Amino acid sequence: MAINYSVEYKEGILHVISKGFDEDVNDVINYLNNIAQKALEYKSRLILCDERELEYRLTTIDTFQIASYASKFSKYLVKIAIVFNEKFYDDIKFYQTVTNNRGLQVQVFNNVQDAEKWLKLSL
Repeated sequence: MAINYSVEYKEGILHVISKGFDEDVNDVINYLNNIAQKALEYKSRLILCDERELEYRLTTIDTFQIASYASKFSKYLVKIAIVFNEKFYDDIKFYQTVTNNRGLQVQVFNNVQDAEKWLKLSL
């Protein structure tokens, strides 16, 4: 099972719940493209990704590549909050740093409530 996800739009925020694992760069790029497309459809510039049940299996180089790719969405998206599983702390912090350094505002959180609060500051 690769990445499985569901999308729901509520109160100005696109909520994404992801499960499975990310061991293929192309699958992750498709995942990012699909989320960006949904954000455009809903005219949402705020995204909350709940990835607590997503296992990160990519290498550091792959993560760098994915983060660099995701940064191209910075002209369409204002903020992305990612709720993550603590065991992948180093991976997600690296992703956050790379995306932020390239203009995409990404913040990572341990819980959904803090992520929503941060996103709602932009509503």
